[in-house]
Amino acid sequence: MKRLEEIVAKLERGDAPLEDSLAMFEEGTALITRCNRLLDKAEQRVVMLTRGADGAPEEREFDEKAVSEQ
Repeated sequence: MKRLEEIVAKLERGDAPLEDSLAMFEEGTALITRCNRLLDKAEQRVVMLTRGADGAPEEREFDEKAVSEQ
């Protein structure tokens, strides 16, 4: 993430030569792709702890609808 923030800051300044800007853009795109893959994997592993019928905690898969309804 830190490298991606550096790239964005440099590109926003707009003072890099075109070839350097293109190289940074390509690097940034690759970093975004990698971060998205990592995020997808993390989201697949998330479990929600809820209270079962007997009051004991129970695990179940994360469900955005269930969370937004609470």
